[in-house]
Amino acid sequence: MIEVGQQGAFSVNSVGVERRPFPLSFSVREAEGVWRVTAGAAQAGELADLLVAVANDAVAVVSLETNSYLDEDWQSLQPALIAAELGVPCTVHPLGSWTSGTYGLAEEILVMDRGLLPRLLDGTWSPYELTLIDVPADVTPEQLDELALVLGTTGVDEPLLSRLGASRVWFSGHDDCYVLLESRDPALPTAVLARLLTLLAGSALATLAEGPSSRVPEPGPWLPEHLIATAPHWMGALGKVTEDLVAIRLAALPDPWRLGVSFPQQADLTATLDVRHGTWRITPAE
Repeated sequence: MIEVGQQGAFSVNSVGVERRPFPLSFSVREAEGVWRVTAGAAQAGELADLLVAVANDAVAVVSLETNSYLDEDWQSLQPALIAAELGVPCTVHPLGSWTSGTYGLAEEILVMDRGLLPRLLDGTWSPYELTLIDVPADVTPEQLDELALVLGTTGVDEPLLSRLGASRVWFSGHDDCYVLLESRDPALPTAVLARLLTLLAGSALATLAEGPSSRVPEPGPWLPEHLIATAPHWMGALGKVTEDLVAIRLAALPDPWRLGVSFPQQADLTATLDVRHGTWRITPAE
């Protein structure tokens, strides 16, 4: 069971001046033994447990910006100060000013036990930029410098993990909504798609009940595996929502979803959550 709050990504994000509901989006491709996913809408904290499950023993936070923790000049606090405020023990590796202006890199790297990531992303604050990657627990300063160099010189569309032999998962979140990640574990894309379906259904139920949150069962791996086997790019939108059933309309797209792309006139499939029985099913769209 996943607890989905009223302040989750699907609840607080919208599209355009008309504030239309933010759609579910998911795209996956494999290259050089690495699975690359672009998805939305999900906050980093809503995926933290999935990232931890496939990570090495430690996680390196390599970029962090937020409006939740600001200094006297209204700039984001340094990541180490944010971790201290949250009571998350970590080591700090300074990189220096050479990273200034480099997307996905801060001037310092935080390294923490992977089990502490959910404590850092505890839902009490919101990062609008967050990049993290797993590392061995005994990672050295020299290895962190090398890691930063790779992160800073890899192109946006280039596979990153294929240049980093020790790392298993890389995550980049934007506006606490858009997700870009890579993984060596083919089960992670499946888990992310299952989580997105759960978050969308949970946000609808929380809104319907006018409560702070709702508890929703995740679909089994068979459902996202079926979707990924059918097509690599998907878009989803809420259909009928009652206390007993939540329907999510799903459309296969020819390319990854982009902001402004509207839901097609006809859905391809419908994923339905039976709230009372805690089960999911998928059927052809009517």
